[in-house]
Amino acid sequence: MLTLAFSPCPNDTFIFDALVNNKIDTQGLVFKVLLEDVETLNQWALQEKIDFSKISYGVLPLILNNYNLLQSGSALGKGVGPLLISKNEFETEIEKCTIAIPGEHTTAHVLFSLAYPNATNKIFLPFNEIENYVLQNNNSLGVIIHENRFTYQQKGLYKILDLGNHWEEKTSLPIPLGGIVAHKRIDIALQKKVDNLINKSLQFAFNNYPFISDYVKKYAQEMDEIVMKQHIDLYVNNFSLNLGKEGRFAIDKLIEVYQNINTSKIYLNE
Repeated sequence: MLTLAFSPCPNDTFIFDALVNNKIDTQGLVFKVLLEDVETLNQWALQEKIDFSKISYGVLPLILNNYNLLQSGSALGKGVGPLLISKNEFETEIEKCTIAIPGEHTTAHVLFSLAYPNATNKIFLPFNEIENYVLQNNNSLGVIIHENRFTYQQKGLYKILDLGNHWEEKTSLPIPLGGIVAHKRIDIALQKKVDNLINKSLQFAFNNYPFISDYVKKYAQEMDEIVMKQHIDLYVNNFSLNLGKEGRFAIDKLIEVYQNINTSKIYLNE
């Protein structure tokens, strides 16, 4: 049995629903499915715990010796990046604030560091705790991802910078948020087979959209169905079916940026 891990966010459950619930022919493959927040998935990838896993592209440079990136299942796009938020509408000195970030190894952290390389007072929290942290702590800012992009204004919070727009202005490339990796202990033919099944699972979901399955709703318990659809529309697209040349180039660029903003050298596979 193969282990397969992804987040409970609607974009991931939408992609994997047909595969893990046998709505398509899985060609004899059986998966042990684990759902966790993306920073936990990043940590598991660093520990080499999972056969096939969703990860943040921010952790990819650290795991390339042990994992291959699949072509299907990714979240890339334009206008999909994390936001830097505050409870104050006015300008603030970013470098003097405490910044709450949704995980050390997330793409959100890389994009924040690209925009504010001198801001070093950071704490790392689960993504769904960041809004409340900002509301409860003076002189703090937060980097928000996922469905919080659609809800932060309802809590009286303000956008300081769209970190994704900053990336796009610098690179003219889509934002690489997260992808699916396969551990190199898995036979390459089996990796490709699973990659193809993920593609077919997503095609099944697209063919039935805008229907939202019970599986997606189950793991988005406190999310309105309209927000679920906004989430899916934002994060699931043609790059999710196949990275293509542009998607791969964007990922390479993110790895380059990661290397430039980190003091320790990362050695990739030859």
